[in-house]
Amino acid sequence: MSEKPTIILVHGFWGGAAHWSKVILALSRKGFAKLNAVELPLTSLADDAERTRKMVAQQSGPVLLVGHSYGGAVITEAGNMPNVVGLVYIAAFVPDAGESPGSITQSNPPAAIANVVPDSDGYLWIQQDKFHESFCQDLTADEGLIMAVTQKAPLASTFGDNVTAPAWKNKPSWYQISSEDRMINPENQKKMSARINPRKIITLASGHASLASKADEVAALIEEAAGDVT
Repeated sequence: MSEKPTIILVHGFWGGAAHWSKVILALSRKGFAKLNAVELPLTSLADDAERTRKMVAQQSGPVLLVGHSYGGAVITEAGNMPNVVGLVYIAAFVPDAGESPGSITQSNPPAAIANVVPDSDGYLWIQQDKFHESFCQDLTADEGLIMAVTQKAPLASTFGDNVTAPAWKNKPSWYQISSEDRMINPENQKKMSARINPRKIITLASGHASLASKADEVAALIEEAAGDVT
């Protein structure tokens, strides 16, 4: 049997690599030894895709890219590298060429869009007192507080950066829809997942942070994708 691919986890807006902590533990228990989580600068799609490409380039074998939220746009942009064997989208944006997360959002704004505010330096924040209800309403209040206080704000301009050459047109993909998502409208998730013709779509009754509230189910989908490309 071929070796398992390296799994590279790509976070989205308002979080860092540690948002994957529960998925990392679940995958480790499943026997995945080659795990990496990118820490994105969240300064532009070009910067974030380049940081991801650099991590992919450091791997000696096949790589499965997994993106949450805006991380889906990043793996879409960075995923055409020859050693990338598949793409897994977790409640994620999947833009086509010439599309951005912002343009997709405009078609069906999410429930919590009013809780996202810019600061005087051009960064976007989720209001701390609204973070739990907006981003991770199915986690505990304590977990929500930690995510709120440690949130990593993106430059607002990043939201409008267009994808150039979508990797999902050339690589097998999988998608997890969060049916109770207040940050990416579930209707947009359904549309994006349908048009990329993924090998599998699963729907979880979760908020946006399904990688934390439904880590075992998310890890199971990643495991299935890894087995399919092995």
